[in-house]
Amino acid sequence: MVVQVELSDAEVDRIFHALADATRRDILRRTLIGEASVSALADSYEMSFAAVQKHVAVLEGAGLVTKEPRGRERIVRAEPETIERARGLLDAYAELWRGRIDRLDALFADDEKH
Repeated sequence: MVVQVELSDAEVDRIFHALADATRRDILRRTLIGEASVSALADSYEMSFAAVQKHVAVLEGAGLVTKEPRGRERIVRAEPETIERARGLLDAYAELWRGRIDRLDALFADDEKH
């Protein structure tokens, strides 16, 4: 069985690289709840504004958030569609593994009969 998904290998790499960091996962969580300015996000962490900007840039590069100017602020908003596509990939892999386990179960059941 081949896993079909709407994501290229490069997109998958960027998404899971972005999600590999706890701060980026927290920024994503916060922006799923509601949009936030980069300044407001930076106030939430014990790191420099520039470091938070870099985390947001990684999330943006992965398509997990978008950033738009609003006056002097940059507003960060989560992109649930990208998260849904990543979930679809994980669901496809889970289905693949469930199929393998089912085949193993059937094989063991056949051995017990003989």
